Amino acid sequence: MKKSLLLLAGLALATTAANAQDVTPANPKTEVEVRDNGTVKTTTKTGKTDVGATLDNTKDAAGNVAVKTGSAVKRGARKTGSVVKRGAKKTTHAVKKGARKTSNAAKEGSQKLEEKTE
Repeated sequence: MKKSLLLLAGLALATTAANAQDVTPANPKTEVEVRDNGTVKTTTKTGKTDVGATLDNTKDAAGNVAVKTGSAVKRGARKTGSVVKRGAKKTTHAVKKGARKTSNAAKEGSQKLEEKTE
C-alpha cells in the first residue's frame, strides 16, 4: 500500500513539474519602444510571467492538498471503523460472559432451593 502510494505521489510530482516547465506560449509578443534620443528598444516576451507561473503552481499544489486530505480522511474513517468493530466484539463477548455467569448462578441457586425443599 505504501509503495503504491509513494509511486502515485512521485508520478504526480513529476507530472506537475513537467507541466510547470511548459512555458512556450502560442504567440510570443514583441514590443518596440522608440526612446527620445532615437534609439530603439525591442522586448520579446516568451513564457509565463512570474505571477502566472505562481498561479499555476498554486492550483497544482491545491489539487495535491485536496487529494492528500481526502486520503487522510478515508484512512481515518477506516481506522475508526475498525476500532468501533473491535469494541463491539469485546462488548458482545463481555455481555455473553456475564449472561453465562448469571445463568450459572441462577441454576446453582435453584438447585440449592430444591435441595432444601426436599
